[in-house]
Amino acid sequence: MNWDETLKLYDGITNACHGFERKGKKMIYTSSNGYMFTLLNKAGEIGIRLPKEKAAKFMEEHNTGYYYSYGAKMKDYVLVPESLYTEKALLVNYFEQSFDYVNSLPSK
Repeated sequence: MNWDETLKLYDGITNACHGFERKGKKMIYTSSNGYMFTLLNKAGEIGIRLPKEKAAKFMEEHNTGYYYSYGAKMKDYVLVPESLYTEKALLVNYFEQSFDYVNSLPSK
Protein backbone atom coordinates (compact mmCIF):
# COMPACT_ATOMS: atom_id res chain seq x y z
CA MET A 1 0.00 0.00 0.00
CA ASN A 2 1.45 3.40 -0.91
CA TRP A 3 1.47 6.49 1.33
CA ASP A 4 -1.64 8.08 -0.21
CA GLU A 5 -3.64 4.86 0.21
CA THR A 6 -2.48 4.54 3.81
CA LEU A 7 -3.44 8.18 4.45
CA LYS A 8 -6.93 7.44 3.11
CA LEU A 9 -7.14 4.43 5.46
CA TYR A 10 -5.85 6.51 8.41
CA ASP A 11 -8.42 9.22 7.68
CA GLY A 12 -11.18 6.62 7.50
CA ILE A 13 -10.18 5.26 10.90
CA THR A 14 -9.97 8.67 12.56
CA ASN A 15 -13.27 9.76 11.00
CA ALA A 16 -14.95 6.72 12.58
CA CYS A 17 -13.55 7.53 16.03
CA HIS A 18 -15.15 9.75 18.64
CA GLY A 19 -13.53 12.63 20.51
CA PHE A 20 -10.62 13.44 18.22
CA GLU A 21 -9.64 14.11 14.63
CA ARG A 22 -6.61 13.80 12.40
CA LYS A 23 -4.09 16.65 12.49
CA GLY A 24 -1.18 17.69 10.31
CA LYS A 25 -0.61 18.17 6.61
CA LYS A 26 2.78 16.52 6.06
CA MET A 27 3.27 14.94 9.47
CA ILE A 28 -0.01 13.12 10.07
CA TYR A 29 -1.02 12.45 13.68
CA THR A 30 -3.66 12.55 16.38
CA SER A 31 -3.17 14.16 19.78
CA SER A 32 -4.98 14.81 23.02
CA ASN A 33 -4.04 16.02 26.51
CA GLY A 34 -0.72 17.28 25.13
CA TYR A 35 0.36 13.87 23.74
CA MET A 36 0.43 12.46 20.23
CA PHE A 37 -1.11 9.01 20.20
CA THR A 38 -1.22 7.82 16.57
CA LEU A 39 1.09 8.64 13.69
CA LEU A 40 1.50 8.06 9.98
CA ASN A 41 5.18 8.28 9.08
CA LYS A 42 6.79 9.17 5.76
CA ALA A 43 7.22 5.43 5.01
CA GLY A 44 3.43 5.05 5.12
CA GLU A 45 3.40 3.10 8.39
CA ILE A 46 0.83 3.61 11.13
CA GLY A 47 1.85 3.68 14.78
CA ILE A 48 -0.37 3.54 17.85
CA ARG A 49 0.63 4.54 21.38
CA LEU A 50 -0.49 2.01 23.99
CA PRO A 51 0.31 1.29 27.63
CA LYS A 52 3.17 -1.19 28.03
CA GLU A 53 0.98 -4.21 28.81
CA LYS A 54 -1.37 -3.59 25.89
CA ALA A 55 1.57 -2.84 23.59
CA ALA A 56 3.23 -6.16 24.45
CA LYS A 57 -0.05 -8.02 23.87
CA PHE A 58 -0.63 -6.18 20.56
CA MET A 59 2.87 -7.05 19.30
CA GLU A 60 2.46 -10.71 20.26
CA GLU A 61 -1.06 -11.10 18.84
CA HIS A 62 -0.31 -9.32 15.58
CA ASN A 63 3.30 -10.43 15.04
CA THR A 64 4.69 -6.91 14.89
CA GLY A 65 7.16 -4.70 16.72
CA TYR A 66 7.89 -1.21 17.86
CA TYR A 67 7.11 1.81 15.69
CA TYR A 68 9.82 3.98 14.19
CA SER A 69 9.39 7.43 12.70
CA TYR A 70 12.22 9.30 10.98
CA GLY A 71 14.60 6.58 12.17
CA ALA A 72 13.76 6.97 15.87
CA LYS A 73 11.98 4.38 18.02
CA MET A 74 8.83 6.01 19.32
CA LYS A 75 8.27 5.42 23.04
CA ASP A 76 5.14 3.35 23.78
CA TYR A 77 4.25 3.01 20.07
CA VAL A 78 3.56 -0.21 18.19
CA LEU A 79 3.65 -0.71 14.44
CA VAL A 80 0.31 -1.59 12.88
CA PRO A 81 1.04 -4.43 10.44
CA GLU A 82 -0.47 -4.18 6.97
CA SER A 83 -2.35 -7.40 7.69
CA LEU A 84 -4.65 -5.32 9.95
CA TYR A 85 -5.36 -2.64 7.34
CA THR A 86 -8.55 -4.47 6.31
CA GLU A 87 -9.76 -4.63 9.93
CA LYS A 88 -11.17 -1.11 10.21
CA ALA A 89 -13.41 -1.78 13.24
CA LEU A 90 -10.49 -3.32 15.13
CA LEU A 91 -8.24 -0.37 14.25
CA VAL A 92 -10.92 2.10 15.36
CA ASN A 93 -11.00 0.24 18.68
CA TYR A 94 -7.20 0.46 19.03
CA PHE A 95 -7.17 4.17 18.13
CA GLU A 96 -9.84 4.80 20.78
CA GLN A 97 -7.88 2.76 23.36
CA SER A 98 -4.86 4.91 22.55
CA PHE A 99 -6.93 8.08 22.98
CA ASP A 100 -8.15 6.83 26.36
CA TYR A 101 -4.57 5.98 27.37
CA VAL A 102 -3.12 9.44 26.71
CA ASN A 103 -6.06 11.04 28.47
CA SER A 104 -5.24 8.97 31.56
CA LEU A 105 -1.73 10.51 31.66
CA PRO A 106 -0.92 13.78 33.47
CA SER A 107 -1.65 16.78 31.21
CA LYS A 108 1.30 18.36 29.45
